Amino acid sequence: MLNNPHRRYNALTGEWVLVSPHRAKRPWLGQVEKLAIDSLPHYDPTCYLCPRNERAGGVFNPDFTGTYVFDNDFAALLPEVEDEEPASTHPLLVSAPEQGQCLVVCFSPRHDLTLPELDLPAIENVLNAWSGESAKLMELNYIHYVQVFENKGAVMGCSNPHPHSQIWSQSQLPNEIVKELATQKEYFAKNGRPLLLDYVKEEHKQKDRILFANDHFTAMVPFWAVWPFEVLVTAHRPTAYMKDLTTSEVSALAEVFKQVTTRYDNLFEISFPYSMGFHQAPADNQPHPEWVLHAHFYPPLLRSATVRKFMVGYEMLGMPQRDITPETAAERLRILTDTHYKSQK
Repeated sequence: MLNNPHRRYNALTGEWVLVSPHRAKRPWLGQVEKLAIDSLPHYDPTCYLCPRNERAGGVFNPDFTGTYVFDNDFAALLPEVEDEEPASTHPLLVSAPEQGQCLVVCFSPRHDLTLPELDLPAIENVLNAWSGESAKLMELNYIHYVQVFENKGAVMGCSNPHPHSQIWSQSQLPNEIVKELATQKEYFAKNGRPLLLDYVKEEHKQKDRILFANDHFTAMVPFWAVWPFEVLVTAHRPTAYMKDLTTSEVSALAEVFKQVTTRYDNLFEISFPYSMGFHQAPADNQPHPEWVLHAHFYPPLLRSATVRKFMVGYEMLGMPQRDITPETAAERLRILTDTHYKSQK
C-alpha cells in the first residue's frame, strides 16, 4: 500500500485524484454535522411522499403499496421548451435549449425504511421501477440520456426523508457521461474489450478493494476513489442499460445494493448519507459494446457520523484530494457485518 502522497488515474473519466494518506492523522477542528434523526414514523401525515397525502398543486398520492412513480412537481427539465432567441451571438457566450422529463420514485409506502432496511424483493421492485421507467423514457425520440439517482440524507441535499430517488432524462449527454463514453470507446477500440470488465478482473486478482461480489456484480472501492468511502458497483458482462438485465441479474444487483448500503449504515451506526447513480449508455439507438452498466456511490462522511469531507479550496481550484487510501476504506467497510445495526439491538 502506498503511504506517501501520490496521484491516481481514473481510467473511467481520464482525470486524476491526489491521495495524501499522512493527512488522516491530523486533528479536526472544522465543521461537525448534527446527527440525523434516526427514528421516523411508518407514516407521516405531513409528508408529501407518503400514501394518500397531498402534494404540490392539490395532487393526492394514491394509497400505493409498492414503489410509486410520478412526474416531479418541481422538475429541472420540461418535455416542451418554447423557442427563444439565444442569450448572445458571441462564440464565447453559447446557450442551447434543453428538453427532458423528471420523475420521482418512492421506494415503498413506508416513511421509515431506507434501501438497506428493505427486504430483497422490495429492493428488486425498486430496481425494476428504475429499469422500466428508464426504458419508457428512452423510447421518446428527443431523449438521449436517462440518469437514475438517489440523494440520501439532508447533508446530500435530500429535501424529504421519505426514501425516494429520481430519474432525469434529457436531450443531450451530461458531462460525466461524455467523459466516460470517450474513455470506454477509446479503450475498446484499442483492446477489443470493455474497460470495466478488464478493471473488475484486475480488482478480483488484487482483492484489497473488493467489498462484495456475486455471479453477476461486484462492489468495490475503486482504485481512483475521490470520496472517502466511495463505492463502484459494476456488472460482469457488457450490459448497456438496466432494461437489459435478466431476472437473475436484478436479484444479484439487489443483493449487492443491500450489502453495500447495510455496511454504510453499520460504519457509524446511522442512516448513512450518499449520492448514488447508475450510468447507462446513451439512448442513441447505436450499439455500445464498450459500455458496462455500473453505479457510483458518493458518500460524504469522513471520520465519523458527524465529520464530513468538503470539496473546497484545492479540490475546487485544482483537483480532487483524499486522505484515507481506497484500500483502507475498503477494509473498514469489508470487516463490518452484513446484518443491519438496528437488527442487532
